[in-house]
Amino acid sequence: MSKITEKIAKLLALAESPYEEEAKAALLQARRLMAEHKLMPEDIEPQENKKVIQECVGVTCTKLSSPWTVYLSTLIAAHYCCRPYRSSVHGSKVSEIGFIGMEDDFKLCKLAFLYAYECIASRCRQIRTQKEYPAKTLREMCNSYGWGFCRGLSAAFQKQEAEHQEWGLVMVVPQAVEDAVSKMKRSSYKISPQSSMNHQYAAMGYADGQEFDMRRRLEPSA
Repeated sequence: MSKITEKIAKLLALAESPYEEEAKAALLQARRLMAEHKLMPEDIEPQENKKVIQECVGVTCTKLSSPWTVYLSTLIAAHYCCRPYRSSVHGSKVSEIGFIGMEDDFKLCKLAFLYAYECIASRCRQIRTQKEYPAKTLREMCNSYGWGFCRGLSAAFQKQEAEHQEWGLVMVVPQAVEDAVSKMKRSSYKISPQSSMNHQYAAMGYADGQEFDMRRRLEPSA
């Protein structure tokens, strides 16, 4: 292995870091070097070692109880070069969240999604302890918080992309992933209109979503 391919290989290894900015910076530098030296991915690592992962991540949702979950998966997937999907048994209202992506991208995407989901779920558990409210009102509070968090996270991602426009070279969904997704049926839950939300909890969620930071992630369960 030449010095340049060895350097690129080390950068690609660093790109597996769970720290988002470190991972993207390493991946960007690796891709720039590959372009400069006219190298293809298979010149660095055998293509057979790269595989597309399609897998559910253990989080379920319904249109009534947690419709924001689908929107959250879409936001996270787009930020980690993956595509989301939902798996459900025919006739069931419950869907399980899954992602499709290259192996390294999938690992980061899954970790980020599970952390973001747990951030929302944890706050929702706190909201439900307010027993003075009926179940329908508590559900509205929780869903308003979830939608607000997603909107805040979307704003945070847009700000990051504006500040790091060079990340556009990194955040491209590989063609192999797009090919896998093209064979699947796509669907999503409709985003709740502002008029139906509890504005206090939506604002609380928005603020927390803007502050979401993978560096404070929860360790994945064993």
